[in-house]
Amino acid sequence: VQLVESGGGLVQPGGSLRLSCTFSGRIISFNTMSWHHQAPGKQRELVASITGTGYTNYADSVKGRFTISADNAQNTVYLQMSSLKPEDAGRYFCHSDRLLFESTSGPRWAVDYWGEGTPVTVSS
Repeated sequence: VQLVESGGGLVQPGGSLRLSCTFSGRIISFNTMSWHHQAPGKQRELVASITGTGYTNYADSVKGRFTISADNAQNTVYLQMSSLKPEDAGRYFCHSDRLLFESTSGPRWAVDYWGEGTPVTVSS
């Protein structure tokens, strides 16, 4: 099982992108899923998170511009990014701290999963 991000690309300043993070199995429930941003040469930083009950949290730098959401039926978490700035460029990673999924041997926990990331370039 794995997390797979998609939706990154090149966008002009002020533009929008929607990132997707899809779990390869069927999610029964999850604790917290989150998006993290890593700019070139810098540490990975938390951008936004969402709990299984729908509580969301955002870094100050993206409040009002980014929206995290979850579609349980699609086993996917999204990050809608608007009013993008050059400093938003980098690689975006999806993370799940703990989720319960269906397997052939019954429900199983997946703990501390990271995707490989999707690149975002903000440039004119």
